[in-house]
Amino acid sequence: MPIHITFPDGAVKSFDAPPTALDIALGISPGLAKQAVVAKVDGELWDLSRPIEHDARLELVKRNAPEALEVIRHDAAHVLGQAVQELFSGTQITFGPATENGFYYDFARAEPFTEADLAKIEARMHDIVQRDLPLEREVWSHAQAVDYFSAHGETFKAEWIRDGIAPDAELTVYRQGEWLDLCRGPHLPSTGRIGTAFKLTKVGGAYWRGDANNAQLQRIYGVAFADDKALNNYLHMLEEAERRDHRKLGPQLDLFHLQEEAVGSVFWHPHGYTLYREIENYIRRRLQKAGYVEVKTPMLVDRVLWERSGHWAKYRENMFTAESEERTLAVKPMNCPCHVQIFKQGIKSYRDLPLRMAEFGACHRNEPSGSLHGLMRVRGFTQDDAHIFCLPSQIGPETVAFCDLLLSVYRDFGFSDVHVKFSDRPEVRAGDDATWDRAEGALRDAIEQTGLAYTMNPGEGAFYGPKLEFVLRDAIGRDWQCGTLQVDFVLPERLDAEYVAEDGSRQRPVMLHRAVLGSLERFIGILIEQHSGAFPAWLSPVQVVVATIVSDADDYAREAVEALRAAGLRAEADTRNEKINYKIREHSLMKVPVIAVVGRNEAEQHTVTLRRLGQKDQQTLALADAAAALATEARPPA
Repeated sequence: MPIHITFPDGAVKSFDAPPTALDIALGISPGLAKQAVVAKVDGELWDLSRPIEHDARLELVKRNAPEALEVIRHDAAHVLGQAVQELFSGTQITFGPATENGFYYDFARAEPFTEADLAKIEARMHDIVQRDLPLEREVWSHAQAVDYFSAHGETFKAEWIRDGIAPDAELTVYRQGEWLDLCRGPHLPSTGRIGTAFKLTKVGGAYWRGDANNAQLQRIYGVAFADDKALNNYLHMLEEAERRDHRKLGPQLDLFHLQEEAVGSVFWHPHGYTLYREIENYIRRRLQKAGYVEVKTPMLVDRVLWERSGHWAKYRENMFTAESEERTLAVKPMNCPCHVQIFKQGIKSYRDLPLRMAEFGACHRNEPSGSLHGLMRVRGFTQDDAHIFCLPSQIGPETVAFCDLLLSVYRDFGFSDVHVKFSDRPEVRAGDDATWDRAEGALRDAIEQTGLAYTMNPGEGAFYGPKLEFVLRDAIGRDWQCGTLQVDFVLPERLDAEYVAEDGSRQRPVMLHRAVLGSLERFIGILIEQHSGAFPAWLSPVQVVVATIVSDADDYAREAVEALRAAGLRAEADTRNEKINYKIREHSLMKVPVIAVVGRNEAEQHTVTLRRLGQKDQQTLALADAAAALATEARPPA
């Protein structure tokens, strides 16, 4: 019976015997066969060499497609596994998946891998690629797989198959030369098709099956791309990321520090807290203009409220608690339930809505110490949080207004490349399906009203409602999820929030949870890396340093600082007995935007000579003119 293959353009071709995708590609053109790396059969990725034994829709995936890149990375992981076992006998393999930018493989080995080992392993990987070994798919029984891996000393693999896979299941194994691994696939036709655009990056630790009670493994990480240009661009980005790392620049610029006695919390230094307050004040001005009212809610709240809201069941393990007078109090991990308590004070009418309630809410979450990362992930943080209590008919207009506000704020901070993700219902959630249908429909209608493009992010909604996630791209191409907007019908119901409708009935408001920056700490970390610590003038902790050439100009330097401060600038004097080139170099390293140099001539003529960060040219202005010009340059956005 012939097999009918349908192509993307709708054409259909019949085959008397089960063809492979590679056979079909060769029948179209040798060039297509060379470009194809994997096939889509009825939407599922298949090996090119796997026979198609039923009528199917076929799409040939070329090397530059996203699906192909994931396969290339998965193949690189297999080559890594083979290279390690060829070089280090007795090492056991566990698992080696593709990741966002590359791959890793976890190994069980008594001796630790070293940086020198990585170089040897990478060289052997290139050798395996040059061998161009065919990647062959085999189907094994459960018993056959257990017997094979047990007999070859692969106890972890044998355990996984024995305990995690049904005894009647058929398993697929991929063989490359004499090496093989258990794998669903798909894979490239041969190791040679991987190419040379891969690199091992580091060694880390892992636990078998992700459980700290199990054996510790060694994880080797690598990156892989479709071509050498993409690899080199990525490696350059990593170098840039290292140079911009906020964990180095923060202490170097005297902004903040972290220490073990307060794990996950930030010690803000004067310059860092100046930056912090400038950002907070800017957001406060924007919120006031947008019609928000600002509130402040307690840090310690009885567990009873968290139980009613549903957060106790969901977040209990991440909440800090304290006992007092036979009551359990929780340090708030978020502000939402407390804002509902303010909303409930007094009777609210439909005429009072929308009510936009904002708070710079100090929150704490008991994040695992191993997950903490500078300012990017902390235990104590402040959210630029707000909740909009509104009518269902107001969801669309409020979403449009919020998106306009958010994008404007990001532009003011230097971010213009922003994309939106629509995150729908997670597996574990509050509320019934009808409530989620209503919330998702309302949010989808709202995002359509904004005219913004968005992509779906399945299963990543908040536990009480769907959300929009706003992802900004920084100067070196990294993506950061910062702002959110969530539609919530659940919390107002659980916490008994209501308003008097136009017909006199009592109704539940819709609650829109929204943040622009997310957390101030994390956003400052992103800003440091975005600007390499060289902030725009309005954000710079010190905007001008007046540096003296000779001690005769000390008094004038102090006068100049007073004039600059009177103009609204953050100015400091440097009258140390050091050479001017030393002072300029030091303040340049501290990323001060403007250095005003003064000597005898400037003191006599009441001028300053301005040197701007990163520029060689100098400009001499009268002090009053310089103060006015610099104040204009450093004026915060409205």
